[in-house]
Amino acid sequence: MDENTIKHCGDELYSALRDRSPIAPLTERHPDIRIEDAYRIQQRMIARRIEAGERIVGKKIGVTSKAVMNMLGVDQPDFGMLTDAMVYGAGDPIPASSLIQPKAEGEIAFVLKHDLMGPGVTAADVLRATEGVMACFEIVDSRIRDWKIRIQDTVADNASCGVFVLGSRLIDVRDLDLVTCGMVLEKNGEVVVTGAGAATMNSPVNAVVWLANTLGRLGIGLEAGEIVLSGALGAMVPAQAGDNLRMTVAGIGDCSVRFV
Repeated sequence: MDENTIKHCGDELYSALRDRSPIAPLTERHPDIRIEDAYRIQQRMIARRIEAGERIVGKKIGVTSKAVMNMLGVDQPDFGMLTDAMVYGAGDPIPASSLIQPKAEGEIAFVLKHDLMGPGVTAADVLRATEGVMACFEIVDSRIRDWKIRIQDTVADNASCGVFVLGSRLIDVRDLDLVTCGMVLEKNGEVVVTGAGAATMNSPVNAVVWLANTLGRLGIGLEAGEIVLSGALGAMVPAQAGDNLRMTVAGIGDCSVRFV
């Protein structure tokens, strides 16, 4: 795709975000779009957010389960950027009207105490660089109408990131088995999703390794103090005004979110 088209698509997605008005899939209108093009569109969209006063506070990893990879026809995850405008505290009300078509995912968030710069980052490097992990909700939200996405659509749309909510406890990774830790997600008091760390690329640590090395090949590092959302531990749950959700990860703690 030429630079003007990249810019136009990024601006279109930014306007959709700002106005909370979804657009038709990019892959329908630009059938030749490559994943590399999609990341350039994402960069344009994020640049618009930074121009508006937001700042980068971390990264997110998406498409970490085999089921979602198969659905989108890919064999690797994707990534997006987190900004300070996306952060909600545990229990803070989230206006449903501030999003377009939100879905909640239970995840494990990594908080970094040291920089990570790939390629060549290992699982041991990630553990050494991690201050701790937290239970987390990522509220994904697509600016693509009716979630009719292919991998290029979600990559361009900042990996379909909406907002995120962190739990209140930061736990040392040395005290945990991040592969077998179980997750239970409740919606309005009813258990609707269960999962485990192994659902995320066999371990959330593997997801962060992938991210550090993928970003490193692009000349981008993970920085001390950043938050990394490592990917869903179970299925997405649609949410709307009036919904109350709570997720608990064994050994880590819980996180709650309510929509108004």
